[in-house]
Amino acid sequence: MTGPLLEIRSVGKRFGGFVALEGIDLDVAQGERLGLIGPNGSGKSTLVNCICGTLSNETGSVRFEGRVLDGLAANQRTHLGLARSFQLPRPFMSLSVADNLRIPLLYAVPKRSLSLLSPEDLDARCLELLRQVGLEAKARQRPRTLSQVEMRKLELARAMAAEPKLLIADEVMAGLSPAEIEDIIGLLLRLNEQGITIILIEHIMRAVMRFSQRLAVLVSGRKIADGKPQEVVNNQTVVSAYLGQ
Repeated sequence: MTGPLLEIRSVGKRFGGFVALEGIDLDVAQGERLGLIGPNGSGKSTLVNCICGTLSNETGSVRFEGRVLDGLAANQRTHLGLARSFQLPRPFMSLSVADNLRIPLLYAVPKRSLSLLSPEDLDARCLELLRQVGLEAKARQRPRTLSQVEMRKLELARAMAAEPKLLIADEVMAGLSPAEIEDIIGLLLRLNEQGITIILIEHIMRAVMRFSQRLAVLVSGRKIADGKPQEVVNNQTVVSAYLGQ
């Protein structure tokens, strides 16, 4: 394809009189690792929701692989290759770890590939995904038995089960130890090496700096910086508005 994988042009969103997003322009290239940062309430989650279809932007447009997404439901966007993980993992507690992956494998992948997975292929794909995140040995356990970092890995595996072209990882390292953070960074880097474009939303700056090839900064619903990580964190506007607080 030519041009950016994701194109965001003049996107705006209001909640009553509150301006959550105003005039957001952002491109994400195929295979890129983008860090999206900003203080709480800056509009990061609202922007992600407008990208993924949970919310509808009121102005501007969102394009994915050149296709306008405005008006498409969240599940339709997933079928096109957009996936996200959530700040708080939301597994199906009554299902096994492996069965949690069968849901997106059954309802997202076939829509795009136009072919149903056989039971054998489904089992093999579940185990492959669990192997990638280090949870293969816990395939038959319930999510309630997992540790915090394992729950985050399951959340990423569920997003990956949809075979995304673009993965939005939303605060997947919050509350983790330094060693666990390194574990998640390594996992995200391996996924990116497989060709998956990743947007990382995170407050842990050492993790963002280690992972990202580029940083975009939102403050009060506006993008105030976009560029190489070291240049962005040394930008006085960014320091005053976010990093210096």
